Amino acid sequence: MRNLITDVTGVRVGHADDARLASGVTAIVFDEPAVAAADLRGGGPGTRDTELLDPAATVERIDAVTLSGGSAFGLDATAGVQAFLAEQGRGFAVGAARVPIVPGAILFDLENGGDKAWGRYTPYRDLGYAAATAATADFFALGTAGAGYGATTFNLKGGLGSASARTQGGVTVGAIVAVNAVGSVTVGNGPHFWAAPFEVGDEFGGRGFPEHLPQEALSFRSKGVAGASTTIALVATDAILTKAQAKRLAIMAQGGLVRAIHPVHSPLDGDIVFTAATGKVALAEPVLALSELGALAAHVLARAVARGVYQATALQFVGAQLSWKDRFG
Repeated sequence: MRNLITDVTGVRVGHADDARLASGVTAIVFDEPAVAAADLRGGGPGTRDTELLDPAATVERIDAVTLSGGSAFGLDATAGVQAFLAEQGRGFAVGAARVPIVPGAILFDLENGGDKAWGRYTPYRDLGYAAATAATADFFALGTAGAGYGATTFNLKGGLGSASARTQGGVTVGAIVAVNAVGSVTVGNGPHFWAAPFEVGDEFGGRGFPEHLPQEALSFRSKGVAGASTTIALVATDAILTKAQAKRLAIMAQGGLVRAIHPVHSPLDGDIVFTAATGKVALAEPVLALSELGALAAHVLARAVARGVYQATALQFVGAQLSWKDRFG
């Protein structure tokens, strides 16, 4: 196990980012079309093609998911991923035509110091194409990479995180997340992560949870700028799921954001969790096994959030936000 979403059979991940732009794109490409759903909880979303993920919608499977910086401009990244897949002959068949199905979501990173004067057309389509081209089933970068390149949180540099685990029945679940939260992933002003009770080994520092909760830990603290945040994530599994089951998995997985970020799902965020099932392993029992999978997915997503911030490095701009390792490493 790599402790990455690529531990799920049939999942590949690629990044493309630009240091001058201080932004980037992450493409999650499925070897074969995957059953998918999504659960949106943030009050300020930026998404593409999420309506077709409704269990009542006709299209059941998708070819990829795109996570991008750039706010609404970053939705162009999905077109780049589509272009790559179209070259491979992938897509939903409509007569003789094939249309790659690539839902996507964006986060706001327009005020992080990067050069956003890109002219008439944004660079995100090209970044999306490059990310899809780079997609691998092996290791990929965490922290200041891909969609997490320009991400921030209330008090520390945000980033791209991932983690994985297996259920008792041998079903694999993995998460990938770009953490650009309006709130904080650490407890108060210290180095401890809210997700510490779920940490495996020392994957995000091994500091544990504080013995006594600091007085300021539960105070409301946020960036305070409307539309300047959002945490976007995908949870994937090799289980055989229906679209309705994938939706339930997304709902349960949202608990991971609740455990790892304070506050979360605010009017200032566009938080969303996608789910995808590659359909390799049958669930032993449709209710209890799905319940176990959803509970584990929440744990894994919480860990991925903390890993994204733990692994991040500061941007090289004057006044750039410090990383966790700058402050506590």
